Amino acid sequence: MAYPSYSSSGGLSARRTSAQIAAMVFGIVFLLIGVLGFIPGITANYNALYFSGYESEAVLLGVFQVSVLHNVVHMLLGFAGLAMARTNSSARLYLVGAGILYAVLFIYGLLIPLDSSANFVPFNTADNWLHVVLAVVMILLGLILGRDTERRPSAGGGPSRSSGNPGEGSIPN
Repeated sequence: MAYPSYSSSGGLSARRTSAQIAAMVFGIVFLLIGVLGFIPGITANYNALYFSGYESEAVLLGVFQVSVLHNVVHMLLGFAGLAMARTNSSARLYLVGAGILYAVLFIYGLLIPLDSSANFVPFNTADNWLHVVLAVVMILLGLILGRDTERRPSAGGGPSRSSGNPGEGSIPN
C-alpha cells in the first residue's frame, strides 16, 4: 500500500507499490534503450540508421535491429511508464497494456517476412524473442503486483473495499 508519510527531514515522501516501482523501472529502461539507439558505437552500423523499414541495418548492442521510429517508440513507451507509475492502478494498466502490445508485436514479427516492407519498425529474430519475453513478464507483473491494495477480506470474511486513505497508491505532485 502507498500512504503519504513524512520523512525524518520533515518533507513529504510516498511509499510506492511494487506495481508502481515495476512501471518506473520499465519506463526508465525503455527511455534508456531509446536514447542508446541514437548513440554511435552502442548502435552498430549507425550510418545505416534509417527512419523506418527493414533497410535500417543499425543494430543496438550489435543484436537488436533499430530505426529512428523504433527508438522513438521505445522512448514514448518509457515516458508512458513513468507517467503511469503515479498510481497503482495506472501502473498495473501500463504493465498489462505494454505487455499486450509486445505480444501483438511478437505475433506480427512471426507473421511477416523480415525482409519485406511490412517490417516497417523494423524487427529481427532477436527483437521477436525479446518481445515475447517482455510480453510474458510485463503481463504477469501487471496481474500479480499490487493486487493487495484493491480488495481485502473484511473481519467477517466477506469482501470489502480497502480501508486505506483516499488516493492510496498515489504519488503526490
